[in-house]
Amino acid sequence: MKIKNIDGLSATELRQAVEEGGRFVYFACTISLVIITLRDTSGVYLIRSGESSVRKSFLFTFISLMIGWWGIPFGPKYTMEALRTNCRGGKDVTNEVMAVVTGYVLFEELSSTKK
Repeated sequence: MKIKNIDGLSATELRQAVEEGGRFVYFACTISLVIITLRDTSGVYLIRSGESSVRKSFLFTFISLMIGWWGIPFGPKYTMEALRTNCRGGKDVTNEVMAVVTGYVLFEELSSTKK
C-alpha cells in the first residue's frame, strides 16, 4: 500500500501527525461504460490536521460525476456511493494504517535493542 502525501515522514512522525488530528483516507471513483460499471479507489492519502480533503478528492469526484452515471443498472447507485464517500472527506482508514505503522515502530525498536 502506497501512502500519498507523506513526504518521506518516518513512522514516528506519522504517528505524531495522527495524534495531532491527521487521518488517512481514500476516495472512491465510478466509471461506467453502458453495460459495465467499474468501481475503484484512490491510494491512501494523509490528510493533516486543518487540511481539506476537497482538493485531493476533486479528480475522483469529477470522474464519477461525468462518466459514472451511464452504466445500467448499477451506474447511478455506485456513483451516488462514490459521491457520498468523497463529499464526507473520503473513507477513513486511519486505524488500519496506524496498526501497520505501530507494528513497524515496534519492529524497529526491537531490532535496535538486539544490536
